[in-house]
Amino acid sequence: MSSSIETRIDGGRMRRLKVLIADDHRLMLEAVRLVLDDDPDIVIVGAAMDGSQVLPLVDQTAPDVVLLDIRMPGMDGLTCLTAIREQFPKVKVIVLSGHDEPALVRTVLRRGATSFISKQILARDLPSAVRQVFEGTIFAELGEHDAAPRPNGGLTERELSILEAVGTGRSNSQIARDLWLAEPTIKYHLTNIYRKLGVTSRTEAVHHAYSQGLIENPLVGGDSIAS
Repeated sequence: MSSSIETRIDGGRMRRLKVLIADDHRLMLEAVRLVLDDDPDIVIVGAAMDGSQVLPLVDQTAPDVVLLDIRMPGMDGLTCLTAIREQFPKVKVIVLSGHDEPALVRTVLRRGATSFISKQILARDLPSAVRQVFEGTIFAELGEHDAAPRPNGGLTERELSILEAVGTGRSNSQIARDLWLAEPTIKYHLTNIYRKLGVTSRTEAVHHAYSQGLIENPLVGGDSIAS
């Protein structure tokens, strides 16, 4: 099943999510390209191994998302990030780095990155993560002392809709079908929901959401919630 990340163009038709990759390691660049190329909703519109190539490629290819490494020759990733935010404010930038120190995450988010993704991510999860960042449903969080309190337990509207569906006893495949999403995308959202709510299961998530008033009338019995 295809996900619904495709974006609308003139006439109401749909097109695939356009992604530009920038990484100075050829092996990593090709690995990311292969992983994303396997996703039917994503098209790679450009690739750069030198930071000085990034802005011209963004201008030429008009990507929806730039996957950006931090350490690159010519122009480092942070400088590229700042320039993209200034010159192409509608382009979303995901910093994809092998270094995930909290200070670095805070820096890239404050510089305007839409999200930070560690290169430790499983290859199979990367396309889903890129899609969800584009939708605005996941993001890298700042540390607990830097983050402001968030409404709805920090859950996005999409996560709340999935949690409500879980509360009615629907399975992942049923939720995916109802929301026109891929089943791995539902699993990815559930992982984020558990993390945000501090729970480890579907039943705990529904109980917590009900007690906090995040969703209405869930079926909280353990037997009624599909695994």
